Amino acid sequence: MPQPRLTIFARFPEAGKAKTRLIPALGPDGAARLYARLLENTLANATKSGLEIELRVTGGSREAFVALCGDGHEIAQQGGGDLGERLARVPAPAIIIGSDAPALDDKMLRQARVALESHEAVIGPASDGGYYLIGFTRPIPFAFSAMAWSTPEVLPETLRRLEANGIEPALLPVLGDIDRPEDLAQWPELLE
Repeated sequence: MPQPRLTIFARFPEAGKAKTRLIPALGPDGAARLYARLLENTLANATKSGLEIELRVTGGSREAFVALCGDGHEIAQQGGGDLGERLARVPAPAIIIGSDAPALDDKMLRQARVALESHEAVIGPASDGGYYLIGFTRPIPFAFSAMAWSTPEVLPETLRRLEANGIEPALLPVLGDIDRPEDLAQWPELLE
């Protein structure tokens, strides 16, 4: 099997449009600054992983992302549609992450790659009932369509759908992510 590409879903850190659920706690500028730090952390760990990296971006031009992230990564627009439609467009084999899980490090990314050598899918469960990572060796559009995103049902429903299609995924450790104001207490260093 060819090596999976690490695809990072990224939004341009524009005030008022990035990490909007954190705006009540941090304000528009603070939420955008935090997101920029999260993306920087994610890119640093992704680079250390040794995986080929692709940024799937929204909210900014290619040039804006090159200025923000450097010119060393392939950059493609996410395109339209809901999150499920955008995820389904990523070609297999792939490992897909966002930038909301600060504890996701290069070792775990390599662990996900190794898991795909013996499993058709790998999932990194998030403590809020979603996932911070999903990887697959073949297309799995059924895992993404008509999903109630941003709910605690995302992970259990994804696991049900994979099982219904004969796929038993490898599971990574559960990690916390930063989506809501109450999540910020776990990561004070990111607020400095």
